[in-house]
Amino acid sequence: MSVAVLLLMAAGGALIGFLLAVLGAGGSILLLPLLISGAGLPTREAVPLSLLAVTLLAVANAGPYLRRRQVAPRPALILGVPALGGSWIGGSLVRQGLVPEPVQLGVFAAAALVAAGLLSRRQQGPGGSRRPTESRRPGRPLALAGQGLAVGLLTGIAGVGGGFAIVPALVLIAGLPMSLASGTSLVLIATNSLVALGALGHWPAAGLPLLAPLIGGGLVGAIGGQALAPHLSDRHLRQGFAALLVGSALLTGAEALQRQRSLSAASSPSHVVPHRK
Repeated sequence: MSVAVLLLMAAGGALIGFLLAVLGAGGSILLLPLLISGAGLPTREAVPLSLLAVTLLAVANAGPYLRRRQVAPRPALILGVPALGGSWIGGSLVRQGLVPEPVQLGVFAAAALVAAGLLSRRQQGPGGSRRPTESRRPGRPLALAGQGLAVGLLTGIAGVGGGFAIVPALVLIAGLPMSLASGTSLVLIATNSLVALGALGHWPAAGLPLLAPLIGGGLVGAIGGQALAPHLSDRHLRQGFAALLVGSALLTGAEALQRQRSLSAASSPSHVVPHRK
């Protein structure tokens, strides 16, 4: 493993730890492209390594939110229980070889774009003012549970913690403010990723040397993020998160197209044998 790759992992880990601390999401949305495009890992190795790293970083970042009681138990259960089932189903499908690698990456990119579009919508009332009851309105249990199932499937198939879909669901469906949605998301990310890792049944032995710089950098970023998180506004967090989603979706979508072309080229004949009479 080259020094440049290790430094890239440490820098990426610091950014991921910071984002998890302030957003309660964004870890795997950057980590999967980082491992695939930056470290050159195949998706089979990158997915379980991403899940393992995100689980550890989510647990490390959940502590301050738990101490501030910024976790919503009822929305967490309504969304989290179906998400666990979806994670197991999605991971099992990948383990059985039913989801090709380009499809995994394409699903990831599409979901990130949808989440960015939903999260960037401004929640306003008449005249452009924010509705004062927006963050207090009760969530819709069936819609939240359905979103949880979708998040779980995405976690199992694409190897992401699901925070980039959990946070918009908690904000837009459950009506939680970003600070409460972030803390709840971290708890769900940790459990969701752990279940998906078990369902995949594949330990990322080849990628484990990358885990130390990722976690080390992540802890450094988390310390800075935890100090800033209570002072950042909902609006700036939403805008920053939406921009992050778009950038990561474009990067992963390009990687999906490249790998699909590689598969197509590998399956087609390299040359035509002339017919001999």
